Amino acid sequence: MNSTLTFNKELLLALAGLAILIAIPFFSPGRVALDFVIRLAAFGLFATSLNILVGYGGMVSFGHAMFFGGGAYAFGLLMQKGGASIPVALLGAIVFCALLGLVIGAICVRLKEIYFSFLTLAFQMLIHSIIITWTSLTGGDQGLMGGIPRVWGSINLADTQTLYWFSCIVGVLCLFIMRYILQSPFGYTLRMVRDNADRAKFLGIDVWRVRLYAFILASCFAGIGGVIMALFVSGAYPEFSYWTMSGEAVFMIMMGGLHTFIGPVVGAGLLLVFNDIITRTTEYHGLALGVIVLLFALGFKRGITDFVIQIFQMIFKRGARS
Repeated sequence: MNSTLTFNKELLLALAGLAILIAIPFFSPGRVALDFVIRLAAFGLFATSLNILVGYGGMVSFGHAMFFGGGAYAFGLLMQKGGASIPVALLGAIVFCALLGLVIGAICVRLKEIYFSFLTLAFQMLIHSIIITWTSLTGGDQGLMGGIPRVWGSINLADTQTLYWFSCIVGVLCLFIMRYILQSPFGYTLRMVRDNADRAKFLGIDVWRVRLYAFILASCFAGIGGVIMALFVSGAYPEFSYWTMSGEAVFMIMMGGLHTFIGPVVGAGLLLVFNDIITRTTEYHGLALGVIVLLFALGFKRGITDFVIQIFQMIFKRGARS
């Protein structure tokens, strides 16, 4: 009964959030807000999918961008060279990322802590090298040139407003699915494995299988984020799968909070805002962004959503005592 009430409550919250997002173009018809939310949908999914591994699985991946870039390239190639429709290309990108996650995850999740982190980074550099060198397929360092066909029947995703609504629907739907999975028995099993893998083994849980499933799920949702970005820029570029992109996802989690489900989305929004402001005001982009991340890490000592929740909990405790 409680699980049903929780599901209904979160479904209503998701629908309310989606309704607010859909209404934004009617109050702010300019492209700035629409472009920002489209990018937020892509990077929010990317960061939240990484948090399945980091926050819920205790597996810090330094190579998660290989799935973000892999989803973008798989979608772009299916659309551009395979002549697939948008739904088929989207499904193909998800399947590609799932298979890639299965192969790489089967190797990586056997390792722990720093060894897992650096092996994922090594695989990412391998994928990035393939993208750069396989010029006849990927376009090399120039990326997929010529644009991606973004029309499906009467739906024209080349139109900013239509792409905005598509991104909002896909983004909210994927976030809701991730939330549902993480609140399911599988999600709590993943937390148990994170907290004490030896005890989980003693209870008969196949730790390797649970971690692998989490790795595959994270790969698929990161790939969907890459699809949204590919539609936004009408292409795919090697930077999508570079190690710096994985670093940005880690920064998003650090800034937003890894103990709150919505934290990575908040972190993605903050990083996008800071990126936009910094690139317009100074040429020392990396230095300024590094200082901001340090301020969050040393000042809040956790993500901003974790910090806010902690403050509210302290206030409620004091109120209850008084």
